[in-house]
Amino acid sequence: MSSEELRQRYLEINGVHPMSGADDAYVTRQFRVLEELCAEQGRDVEAARRRMLDGELPMPGYLRSDGAEMVPADLFALADEHREGLREWFVGQWSDVAAGNEEWDSYVSGQYVCLHSVTPTTIQRKDQLVRAIDATTDPADLKRLVDELDELEPEFAAYDRLRFKGPVSRDTHITAVRARLH
Repeated sequence: MSSEELRQRYLEINGVHPMSGADDAYVTRQFRVLEELCAEQGRDVEAARRRMLDGELPMPGYLRSDGAEMVPADLFALADEHREGLREWFVGQWSDVAAGNEEWDSYVSGQYVCLHSVTPTTIQRKDQLVRAIDATTDPADLKRLVDELDELEPEFAAYDRLRFKGPVSRDTHITAVRARLH
């Protein structure tokens, strides 16, 4: 039953948007099928789903059109590293507890599909880069910042622009900035 519960929770978070063939292909390249990842790592998939529903692990980043629950390859890394108190450790990586709690909520929502690896360090670095790109006018500095952000972020799927209701950070802080620079 937790597979259906997980699907329902995913739809509550992300809304109902169709995945195209191109979206499915992108997601298959960038993410792993939860059941396959669990099998490879000797983990119980139902226990993983329960942990997601309980807010202890990130929700799937995507549901492919065939229903496959797509997760990052490093889904279990932070939880394994911080077996006791992952949330407390995660929130503690921000000097502002309220900001840390907001980031935790975003993390476990599964919507942090904007980073190749989702850790407090990469989340904070992405935020720093976006702010710096917004504030920088020097073309050489701007190019360097955009290139670094480009290394952190995947391409995104068209689906993401539907669920996030508009352009994503790659559109606004990489593609658009590079177009202005040329």
